[in-house]
Amino acid sequence: MLGEFLDIVFKSIKLDKSLYRDNKNFGEASIYFSGIIMILDGIAGAVAANTVIKTAVAMSGLTAILTWFIWAIFIFVIGVKLFPEKQTKVSFKKVLTAVGFAHAPGLLRFFALTPELMIPIIFLTQFWIFASLIISTKEILNLKSNIKSFGIVFLSFLIIAFLSIAFVMSRMNALPINHI
Repeated sequence: MLGEFLDIVFKSIKLDKSLYRDNKNFGEASIYFSGIIMILDGIAGAVAANTVIKTAVAMSGLTAILTWFIWAIFIFVIGVKLFPEKQTKVSFKKVLTAVGFAHAPGLLRFFALTPELMIPIIFLTQFWIFASLIISTKEILNLKSNIKSFGIVFLSFLIIAFLSIAFVMSRMNALPINHI
C-alpha cells in the first residue's frame, strides 16, 4: 500500500502521463491517496511559510482539502460539462483523484527550510503543480490538445484567483478601521 502511494507520488513529480492513463491508479484507495497528498501539500506549504511567518499547520491542511475540491469542481465543469470532446467520459471522482495526484510536487515544499529557499521553492513547486494539472487534465479528459488542457486549467485558476481576491477584499471591508 505504501509502495503504491509512493509510486503515485513519484510518477506525479516526474510528470509521468502513464499515472493518469493506468486505471489501476484509480482504484479504491486512490481517493484516499489523493486526500493524503493534498493534506501533506498543505502542511508542506505551512512548513515553508513558517520560515518567514507563523502559519497554522492544521488550517493549511484543511485549506488544501477545500482547494482540492474547488480545483476539481472547476476542471470538471469546464472540461467535462462546458467544453468536452467526444471521447470525454469521466466521473467527478476521477477528476478529484487526478487533481490530488497532480499536487504531489507541492510535497517538495518541505525542503524550504530557510527563508532564502522559501520563495524559490514555492514558485517552482507552484509552476510544477500547474504543469502536472495540465498533464492530468489532458489525460483523464482524453483531450487531443495540450492547449485545450492548458485553457481548462488556466480558466479554472483565473476563476479561483478572482474568487479568492473577492473573498479577501470583502473581508478587508468588514474590518473595523478607525478613521482619524
